This record gives sequence, structure tokens and C-alpha cells, in this order.
Amino acid sequence: MRIATWNVNSIRTRVGRVVDWLVRDDIDVLAMQEIKCRPDQFPVEEFARAGYQVEIHGLNQWNGVAFASRHEMSDVATSFDDMPGFGKPIKGQEGVQGVDAAGEPLEARALGVTVGDLRLWSLYVPNGRSLDDPHFDYKLRWLEALRANAESWLDEDPDLPLALMGDWNIAPLASDMADPSFEVGRTTHVSPDERSLFASFEATVTDVVRPIVPDGYTFWDYKAGRFQKNEGMRIDFIMASRDFADAVTGAEIARDERKGDGPSDHVPVVAAIDPSLLADTFDDDDDRPMVF
Repeated sequence: MRIATWNVNSIRTRVGRVVDWLVRDDIDVLAMQEIKCRPDQFPVEEFARAGYQVEIHGLNQWNGVAFASRHEMSDVATSFDDMPGFGKPIKGQEGVQGVDAAGEPLEARALGVTVGDLRLWSLYVPNGRSLDDPHFDYKLRWLEALRANAESWLDEDPDLPLALMGDWNIAPLASDMADPSFEVGRTTHVSPDERSLFASFEATVTDVVRPIVPDGYTFWDYKAGRFQKNEGMRIDFIMASRDFADAVTGAEIARDERKGDGPSDHVPVVAAIDPSLLADTFDDDDDRPMVF
């Protein structure tokens, strides 16, 4: 069973590439970020023809997360507890659906689904913009809330196969950053605060790809020939609980998906896991047609 995450940077622009890769690389479940569309604008039919159902959380032309899966998805959630919003507060709407306790609107940055025994989250962590921008504080608060939820979920069910997947917008190690426009202490993605916060997740979830693929980037800016110079950064991760990690049998960073016409600036990150974690989703008599 192959589980992947990919910041697709506009699904309507890249649906052909995404669906082709899903089928070609035999992906069972894909978490997508930056879909940049509402559910009614998402190209559902292209995925359906390839044998995938989708769950979508998008509010406008910015942000947005989604899942494509060959297997049934349930327990869909579009936020986690105490997830902060960002933007001009909406007076009188504090705490209602789509608005946080301070009245700030929630962005489409998180989508949780259950597939078989797996609890999966597609996450698009805020960028932060700059160290003195309010968006940076928002990023830190967003991550702190996510960490608290992950701890709570695993306190309630220590055997839960949980994966937090997506674009974390943090390069946690020095070896994860080769873009010369980023500098520790002066720019986001590599600041001590972000790296420390990312490291704090490791008490609860661990990177299941790095032990198998220790080197490599997942993002290259379109500008300045960054891909050709290999001036990339590793900011896309599958962070998983003990029971998920114990089931991992392989992993890869699909670097070639940054090549060719009209690529995303990110590439897919893949973990192969023991298919027994999907045992409840189908049986040996399943006669659904194979899709090629």
C-alpha cells in the first residue's frame, strides 16, 4: 500500500500530471495541498475515471487541501481543535463554524480522513512570510495547536496509525536547505523557533521517510534556475505515529515529477506500508475492476 503527499500548486492546472502519476506509481492514497479551488471547481471526474474518490476542503483560489483514495474515506474533518485562523476578525462570530475563538476566519489548511485503520491528515502549514510578519506568529500558533492535538489523539489511542502529511514550510535540518535566499535567523523556514517547534513533534510522531531517503529536496523555487542548480529545500514530510512507522516498508521522494512541462514546484513524497492496515476496507472476494 502506497501513501503519498504532494503540494500540487493548483489542481486544475496540473490534474493531468497528478492523475497520471497516481496510476503510474500505483498510489493508494494521496494527500494534496494548495489545490487552490473550491470543491465545486475541483476536477473530480478525472480522478473518478482513474478509480479514485476524493475529499476536498477549499474555500477560494488560495490554500486548499484534499485527498484522493482508492479506498473508502470516513470521519472527515476540516479542522482540528483550537486551530487558529488568520485575517480580519469577524465581530460577533467568535467560535462559530469557520471562525476561531478570536473571530479570525479559518483557512483551508487541514483535512483529516480515516482509511481502514489509518488516520490521515493533509496539512498545509502557514508560510510565515517573514519573521516580523503577523503570519509568522500565526504559523507558530497553528503548529502548536496541531502538536497538542496529535498528542491528545495518541493519548486517547496509543495504537492509532496516525500520519500528519503535507507541506510543513520548515526545513528542519541544515542539510534540508540549499536555497541561498534563506538564512538562519533572518528568514522563515529555517528560523530557530520553527526548527525547535518541528523537533518538538518528534516526541509524538516521527519522519518515516528520512530513515530510508536521508538526502534530497522536495521543493525548488521556479526562479533563478533553482531546480537545475539543485538549490532546493526539504519541507514536505510524512510524520507518523509508532504504529504507522512500524508498518513502513519503503519510501521515496519522486524528484522526477519536478521535470517536464508545467510541474508543481513541489514533488510527491511516498511511504509504502503494510497493507494489513487496510484490512477492514475490502475482502478477498472484492471484484471491483482494476484500473490501468
